[in-house]
Amino acid sequence: MTTSNGLLLVDKPQGLTSHDVVARVRRILHEKKVGHAGTLDPMATGLLVLAVGPSTRLLRFAQSETKRYSGAVKFGVATNSLDADGVVVDKQPVPAMTRELVDAATSAMLGSQRQTPPMVSAIKIDGQRLHQLARRGVEVERTSREISVATFTLTPSDDDTVWRFDVVCSVGTYVRVLLSDLAVTLGTVGHLVELRRLASGSHTVENAVTLDELADSVVEGNEVLAPPAAFVTALEHVTLSDEQTRAMRMGQRVTLEEKYQGDEIAAMDSFDDLVGILQRRNESWKPALVLASRDDSARG
Repeated sequence: MTTSNGLLLVDKPQGLTSHDVVARVRRILHEKKVGHAGTLDPMATGLLVLAVGPSTRLLRFAQSETKRYSGAVKFGVATNSLDADGVVVDKQPVPAMTRELVDAATSAMLGSQRQTPPMVSAIKIDGQRLHQLARRGVEVERTSREISVATFTLTPSDDDTVWRFDVVCSVGTYVRVLLSDLAVTLGTVGHLVELRRLASGSHTVENAVTLDELADSVVEGNEVLAPPAAFVTALEHVTLSDEQTRAMRMGQRVTLEEKYQGDEIAAMDSFDDLVGILQRRNESWKPALVLASRDDSARG
């Protein structure tokens, strides 16, 4: 029986894959249906947005959100994966770098741009993940993708070759590629040595729990999930009448008096529970996604 339903924010520890975290959450919650938005590499830590139960159908709203990261880059050394988990493939001198020089370089990387994914990544080409091909020494042509960088700042550390960074970027941005490109712009090479996701859309790591904290909360009988509506805070909301709610649950279109800007809106019932997502169809709204009611979830 599925009773768990909602959003869970986990502070991922270093050394675990995102899939490892999902597997542990499944065991802790005794719930098979768990998914995540926005993969983090094993060396990375920080915010991992998870959906539990029927809310996995809402993951696409978390996957499209802007991300914020902090971390560190080491100049003068390049690896085949562009991060600390890779093998060193090049070493170059690090020129003297001032804050003004670095600020100018990062400022030039703001805005929309094309970025080519690294070979060591989870992207599939012809059914094979790039990192699997890379391990066999195979390099294939990758299609660049549109990304956007909103903010990008670096600050020096006690080590002249290591600088700390903070970046806000669009979904699909590879921060290690961004840093490698920056190093080349500054006349050297570099690789990512630390990465932490601080935020994904409106969700922040300050509100996340560790896996140990999650396990303890479940043992204590505490509520650990945010309601499904937490996935769609960025959407316009409408509160349906009981009649409209019944119609939507039956897959019928509804007519709304209010005017909305977007083509998708979140529909709430009189209990302020998320009924689902409505999509604009000319003058009416069609149910695009309908969640089970509170009573249906309790029955399983």
